[in-house]
Amino acid sequence: MVRILLSGCNGKMGQVITAAARYREDVKIVAGFDISDSRDNGYPVFTQLEQCNVSMDVIIDFSHPAALKSVLDYAVSKKIPLIVATTGLSDEQILKIKESSQQIPILYSANMSLGVNLLLELVKKATKLLYTNFDIEIVEKHHNQKIDAPSGTALALADAINQTLPEKYKYVYDRHTCRVKRSKDEIGMHSIRGGNIAGEHTVIYAGKDEIIELKHTANSKEVFGVGALKAAVYLHDKKPGFYTMQDLLSI
Repeated sequence: MVRILLSGCNGKMGQVITAAARYREDVKIVAGFDISDSRDNGYPVFTQLEQCNVSMDVIIDFSHPAALKSVLDYAVSKKIPLIVATTGLSDEQILKIKESSQQIPILYSANMSLGVNLLLELVKKATKLLYTNFDIEIVEKHHNQKIDAPSGTALALADAINQTLPEKYKYVYDRHTCRVKRSKDEIGMHSIRGGNIAGEHTVIYAGKDEIIELKHTANSKEVFGVGALKAAVYLHDKKPGFYTMQDLLSI
């Protein structure tokens, strides 16, 4: 059984993962880390990671970018594998994750859904076949409480597209600021926020007389929790290194 410390345990995703773990026999959340310890989760919750003295096999971080340094420092000092699923991280923070992965195994993903990570692979294949004759646009939709835009997943999709192109396209986020014709070497990115949309991402290939769309819709946050727990089982016995959900899908 893989023993998990859940960072951000009292947030919305933390509660989803806590509930999902109760139905699995291969994982157990043994402790939590959060700025609030007011909930009774069935495991101890620490407001300071340094106070945590519970034995664990892996850490799942589904908290806030501001907490990343504390989680990284703790994981490295204790030599504990770490899953970083927090969105809205800066380039500097992602670089720090990659540097820390030289000492411990770290799996980083902007989206823990297995379906979204399959979509990333499908997008690469579609782009190789279509990019010369199709314009590429990305539309993402999320609930009205999401802070970052575009979403980390939308950026990951754009990055996956660029990985397959002979020359990188530029990202265009806000067309109203520049009244010019769309250029060929761009990826348009559009964010919608409203209601309780769990997450929807669509990659549009718009060509002459035909349109192709690759789309993933999350009907609940549970899909992200299931992916995070699968990632914990995958990562707990790995050697130091930088891992992604694509590594999990390839096994």
